[in-house]
Amino acid sequence: MPPLKIGLIDLVSKGPANTLWAKIMHANLASIMPQVIATWCEQEGHDVTLICYTGYEDLTRELPKDVSLVFISTFTQASLLAYALSNYYRSQGAVTVLGGPHARCYPDDAALYFDYVLGFTSRSTITEILHNCVPHRPVGIQLSAGKQPANFCGVEERWKFIAPTLKKAPFLQIVPMLGSVGCPYTCPFCIDSTVPYQPLDFKTIQSDLRFLRTKYKKPWVAFHDPNFGVRFEENMDAIAAAGPPKSFRFIAESSLSILTEKHLQLLQQNGFIAVLPGIESWYDLGNKSKASHITGMEKVNQVSAHVNTIFRYVPYVQTNFVLGLDSDAGTEPFELTKRFIDQAPNAFPGFSLLTAFGEAAPMNLEYQKQGRVLPFPFHFLNNHLAMNIKPKNYDWVDFYDKVIDVTDYAFSAKALYRRFIHTHGTTTRWMNLMRAISSEGWGRLKFYRQIRQHLVHDRNFRKYFEGETQQLPAFYHEIIKKDLGIWWQWLPANALSHDANAYFHKSMNGHA
Repeated sequence: MPPLKIGLIDLVSKGPANTLWAKIMHANLASIMPQVIATWCEQEGHDVTLICYTGYEDLTRELPKDVSLVFISTFTQASLLAYALSNYYRSQGAVTVLGGPHARCYPDDAALYFDYVLGFTSRSTITEILHNCVPHRPVGIQLSAGKQPANFCGVEERWKFIAPTLKKAPFLQIVPMLGSVGCPYTCPFCIDSTVPYQPLDFKTIQSDLRFLRTKYKKPWVAFHDPNFGVRFEENMDAIAAAGPPKSFRFIAESSLSILTEKHLQLLQQNGFIAVLPGIESWYDLGNKSKASHITGMEKVNQVSAHVNTIFRYVPYVQTNFVLGLDSDAGTEPFELTKRFIDQAPNAFPGFSLLTAFGEAAPMNLEYQKQGRVLPFPFHFLNNHLAMNIKPKNYDWVDFYDKVIDVTDYAFSAKALYRRFIHTHGTTTRWMNLMRAISSEGWGRLKFYRQIRQHLVHDRNFRKYFEGETQQLPAFYHEIIKKDLGIWWQWLPANALSHDANAYFHKSMNGHA
């Protein structure tokens, strides 16, 4: 077959970004799979251009030109921009393909706007598209390999696609790597809860780390594993064989159950400078924190002591919480989180609002069966801007009052000062402060207060949250229009709405 001209677009941002956090960090949030697919396509003999959109580029100038096939990878929050780009490229005669988390969460909706929608993607999946590169309209074809690939292209293979993106990061350049896919835990709200855990080749990890030492004096590496360190000894052996102690600076998401003191000693020895454990809830989901049989204040005391132990070995810890779980009721869950902030003052708290991402997790089917999922546009589904599940035990205003209260507590001047003085190292102190005063801390708090005001003073706004109407409030409509900018004109007519209960409807028809 003649070579194709192929474009790949990795959407880190859903529109122009102007925060300090975005400027410094968005280029470091590039996804691995677009780089892998770009490498596979090039190895098949095709002409490939990959861009990572961080929000700081002029997208109209950056987009691949004169292409016949376009792959777009996106999380749900940037999917409306993806839909607009697909519409634009289709008007130019190109075939479009969607991959990434949104394609897995909302495949039926995505198929209305793309020729191909990908679930798990192997090299043979990509080869099939390359050999059958034809439009499929009005409804695209859904393809899935059935499971995650056993092998991905390593860092050295995809370096030509990594390096240009990292050049966009002005100060800190973090290389993305994978040590495993899937997860051994079964948190029912998580997209990886039903994906079998699968370690990748440790020799590849070792060789990639050795390669990075030829590019950087002391490389920064972020493991994108859903849960790093399940095969702990093998991972540490691969790292230790790649260079002398502390040749690297690693960031990883791992569970508290893995972060024993013995393991922490090895992490410190091997250069781990940041870990992101999930606490999730004080009443539920305790398997990842070694606290499956305790709840409430007892769990706060145990977990905060554990986190403080981690800080003896690792200088930066982000603790992740999910707000609005069905196990939560009253003020106590939020007050317990405050007590944790008091007892572990150097930990950066990451708060997520409970969100059902389509077909991503088993629990979503139950929420849809109960009629509790709201049809918020995808633009706001990022765990922060909208909670698309009606809370079980809270009125909406009451819930936002409590979310605002705990967020304000976590990012108050007092909390920032305590976090600053209890944290060691210039980089970690700077990172905490930057995140707190930008969109992640104060910016999010400002947005929550706006939502609360609309809930109180705008009856139609409140009716949308109560599920009494599907008429999107103008507040949200204007945000989407502003963020998309010139791409608003390319957004397909019906893209602002979707079937929030599609997973349930499929299950009733025997397709889930």
